[in-house]
Amino acid sequence: MASVNISLRHTTVLLILASFIGGGCSTNRYAKTNKQYKRQVKAVTDEIRQPLPYATPRLVTTYDTAGNAIVSEIPQTSRDAHWVGAIHFNLRKPNYVIIHHTAQDSVEQTLRTFTVPHAQVSAHYVIGRDGEVYQMLNDYLRGWHAGAGKWGSITDLNSVSLGIELDNNGREPFPEAQLHSLLKLLDSLKKKYNIPTANFIAHADIAPARKVDPSALFPWKRLAEHGFGLWPDEVLVDPPENFNPEDALRIIGYDTSNLQAAIRAFKLHYIQQDITPELTEHDLRVLYNLYRKQ
Repeated sequence: MASVNISLRHTTVLLILASFIGGGCSTNRYAKTNKQYKRQVKAVTDEIRQPLPYATPRLVTTYDTAGNAIVSEIPQTSRDAHWVGAIHFNLRKPNYVIIHHTAQDSVEQTLRTFTVPHAQVSAHYVIGRDGEVYQMLNDYLRGWHAGAGKWGSITDLNSVSLGIELDNNGREPFPEAQLHSLLKLLDSLKKKYNIPTANFIAHADIAPARKVDPSALFPWKRLAEHGFGLWPDEVLVDPPENFNPEDALRIIGYDTSNLQAAIRAFKLHYIQQDITPELTEHDLRVLYNLYRKQ
């Protein structure tokens, strides 16, 4: 009996140890990249704290034996320069939200893409099909989601925007749970940063020659009804005879250097049933209506 009790106690200890080991194995699978994120944020913080003025040349005058002045430049170092810390400042705040679809098959695939070194891409938020929200960057950090693009006069959208990726392969509707979470997130961001209604846009809007996300299945009208992005009125009027659609697209924000691509991006966002690169009479009424809203 004693040997049985010892055996039971031994088994119990092994089970307890196994539970601890199992718990260690079930830790956050992104713990490694989370640590790397914190290291990189610390490096950015340390860099900001360093007063490193621009090295400007200092002019020094010497004289030769004949009394002629010789002016030479001596590079100024940080020790020579004057640093006076201003006390009135804050963090840069985002002024745009750019919505993407992931074009991948699962949220896990997207999270991995954003946490491997060679991908060189990121977003501030990823929203799964089930409505789960993953924040991947602090809002004040510059994400790498917009890429080469232009909106109005802005050519570096990454510096002024937040990127939201929706788990969607581009060929399927966006689930209700996902849209519900998106609307809640957009409401929070709009209030926190006072983002203008017109500044909720698509990745395709800023990169019309490269991108088509989010797809024509994305419910922009529904977002506009909640105050996120523009949408044409129900009643439309014909534009005047001198209406220039290319100018209107440019005033709204589109890069018209490739006019057909700009028209397709406009129609992907606001027409959706037809994304050919020609403007119909109805398309022109929609464009004129949105142009007037600007």
